[in-house]
Amino acid sequence: MSVATAVAEQVLNGLVVGMVYVLLAAGLSIIFGVMDVINFAHGELFALGAYFAFAIAGPLGGAGFWVALVVAPLLVGVVGMAIERLTVKRLYGRDPLYHILLTFGLVLIINDLITSVWGKSAQPFPIPAALDQPIALFGFTYSMYNYAIIVIGSVLALGTWLLLSRTQFGMIIRAGSEDREMVRNLGINIDRYYTLTFGFGAALAGVAGIVLGAFQNVSPTMGNAVIIPAFVIVVLGGLGSFRGAVAGGLFVGLVQTLARTYTPFLEGLIVFLLMIVVLVVKPTGLFGTSIGAGEHHDGALLHGAGGGVLSSETRAKLGYAAVGVLVLVPFLAELTGVTYSVTLLEDILIWALFALSLDLVLGYAGLVSLGHTLFYGVGAYASVLTLIHISPSVFVALVVAVVVCAAIAWFVGYLSIRVSGVFFAMITLGFAELFYNAVFKFDFTGGSDGLFGVDVFYGLAGLGIDPGEFEIPLGLFVFDGGIVQYYFLLAVVVGSYLLARRLIRAPFGSVLQAIRESEDRASFIGYDVTAYKRRAFVVSGGLAGLAGGLFAANNGYVAPSFLHWINSGEVIVMTVLGGMGTLYGPMIGAGVFVAAEDILSSYIDQWQLVIGVLFVLFVIFVPRGLVSLPQTVADHPTFGSVVRDQTKVTETEVEQHD
Repeated sequence: MSVATAVAEQVLNGLVVGMVYVLLAAGLSIIFGVMDVINFAHGELFALGAYFAFAIAGPLGGAGFWVALVVAPLLVGVVGMAIERLTVKRLYGRDPLYHILLTFGLVLIINDLITSVWGKSAQPFPIPAALDQPIALFGFTYSMYNYAIIVIGSVLALGTWLLLSRTQFGMIIRAGSEDREMVRNLGINIDRYYTLTFGFGAALAGVAGIVLGAFQNVSPTMGNAVIIPAFVIVVLGGLGSFRGAVAGGLFVGLVQTLARTYTPFLEGLIVFLLMIVVLVVKPTGLFGTSIGAGEHHDGALLHGAGGGVLSSETRAKLGYAAVGVLVLVPFLAELTGVTYSVTLLEDILIWALFALSLDLVLGYAGLVSLGHTLFYGVGAYASVLTLIHISPSVFVALVVAVVVCAAIAWFVGYLSIRVSGVFFAMITLGFAELFYNAVFKFDFTGGSDGLFGVDVFYGLAGLGIDPGEFEIPLGLFVFDGGIVQYYFLLAVVVGSYLLARRLIRAPFGSVLQAIRESEDRASFIGYDVTAYKRRAFVVSGGLAGLAGGLFAANNGYVAPSFLHWINSGEVIVMTVLGGMGTLYGPMIGAGVFVAAEDILSSYIDQWQLVIGVLFVLFVIFVPRGLVSLPQTVADHPTFGSVVRDQTKVTETEVEQHD
């Protein structure tokens, strides 16, 4: 095969992948452009389309694929419309963060439903016999099915463009994206058009899932694999731009394919580098024209519940009681024989610290970081590499983890904080994915296997304590190395919370909260808004690195999964579930999430479904988190008077305590 023929074949491969991306990203971009909704569940709708087609095509034989290609996207569209009517519709007018949170919960629900019905293994989805044959064109042989993907994608992209630009439907949704209140005032039921738009975007994702599923089989992880490249595409092309989605999809497909063939080291890196560069230089993307789309949000709900009906004195007493209980847990575990509770609490403490770190930027500075797992993962790698190559002391390892992550946070913050809102979220996601793909490339990180076999907490307190040999009998209780690890973790997490609380109560924290409420006002009275947000990001990154370092040192290993974007989603879930902007709320949220995951997974296989449903309900009905429940009850017309009589705490008293 000549060089020209080989290049042409790779270009065609890139166009095949690119057309799948076009269909996926076009739906994602249309939904955002019209409705301001960043739909993380779009990848699961993509997978749902493939599985619907798989279920339809099987019993029908040879014609099954063609029937599925028509029917399955319609079914996915119906699912999309139901999602919009039942969940997304309730969040219009809130900060876009809540759309991200809601759709992350939907990811858990849809993925668990798929595995419940079709299992966790990949399934073959045969190509129709008429397309499963080679065809010779332009001097070389190529699969007819690949040509079919290019044709199907092109026809649907052209049809979508005509629908948006040449029909009354397109005119209305374009007008609604500019000023939805004006459209309502003209007597048009714009909400109905939103439902149709969401369903149409979901149907496009379903088509993409079908054509890719027949190309490479269907699996429950296929949606998770494509959602991040889809976001890269819409960012490169411009959020909300259909033209940008088409251009970005084809471009990313070509770049990925050519990089895989000619520069394998850059595969998985180059598109995220391009994403970061575009966001830094031109945040609106190549074809985007404005920072936002649709109606604007005042961000009024982008903060926590505060103290509610509980005074700061009451909260402090509850905090002391909680720490006291945590101190006693090892003794109770030893007496009852339920020693696993100590291991579970270690995981909870680490995730609580991770959630606390995110709350500093999310709850107080108003910065939505979708890539916070970057610092958690890098901290884990830094601590393990330090234990292996530099010092066996866990203290040295954790200091290195904090310093390295703080330095990376400063660099990422220097580039990222110049943009805001959705674009800040996307650029942090881009950096996290860049590092996630990078750890697979190097031998010193262990590649895809990670690093294992680290002596857990060897050298603790400089005493050379080996958890496997250290034991001090204390009557019915044995004080061993494992208990030392637990108390060390507890001390670090409590100390980190006290440090964070001190920062928030200092003038620095007051400025952060002023920035969250109104950047323009804070800047007008003389504060360097960018500098304050960057400092908060550095502190947050350092604490997240400390959490990752603690987990790696405590468990003796690190793997690329520490840097997977799903961790960022989960820690955001924990932060909002508990109540952001409170410090202690996200820690409570982490405890509830980790404990619920552990308990539910012991009894049912569909534990993600349960957690996803509960989280969706919380996002919709209790957006300020668990810590707001006392205030929610107090505000209830039936129970409120009873609660207020019992607490007898006035707003003045709360302000004095705070």
